[in-house]
Amino acid sequence: MSIEDIEAAIPETARAIGRTSAMAVQIALPLYLVAERVAGDGFSQLALGQGADELFGGYAKVAAAPDDPRTDADTIRGAHREVLETLPEQLARDVRAVRAAGVEPVTPLLHDDVVRAALELPEEWLVSGDVRKRALREAARERLPDVVCDREKKAVQYGSLVAREVDRLARQAGFKRRMDDHVTKYVTSRLD
Repeated sequence: MSIEDIEAAIPETARAIGRTSAMAVQIALPLYLVAERVAGDGFSQLALGQGADELFGGYAKVAAAPDDPRTDADTIRGAHREVLETLPEQLARDVRAVRAAGVEPVTPLLHDDVVRAALELPEEWLVSGDVRKRALREAARERLPDVVCDREKKAVQYGSLVAREVDRLARQAGFKRRMDDHVTKYVTSRLD
């Protein structure tokens, strides 16, 4: 994706998800752009991995419970429950972004059988030492090379470099980092 693609998609994405917060837009933007490409290639559906981190212990704050200040939980299982509660709001954002590009999202990891199995996993299959999403990684080993299964988690907004580029666009538009929430202000300005 080009910087021009990102810049053009900012207002469409923000309108689609009904939010202008920097984090929400930066997460939804790569999903919107991929879905736009998928639609342009003639496909009507896009498989998403939503739920992997929430269901299988992918967040660092889950692995660090109870010592991580981002969670109130006393155990990994408790932190797991906390992040599961965020899934409906995150999913709504992601579904809106993908649908706005003309594609229907498909979320196989949110199938009832997968969710049921994930909820029954013992803590050591969620997080084992430094390994997060252990059960999901081990299941993937049957079909994927170790280099893929062992890859470190990277959030979509950072792995795609969208967060960096949106920040750069905001600064180029005069919204400096010293301003409170400069990226959100920039996104909001693009809707006028």
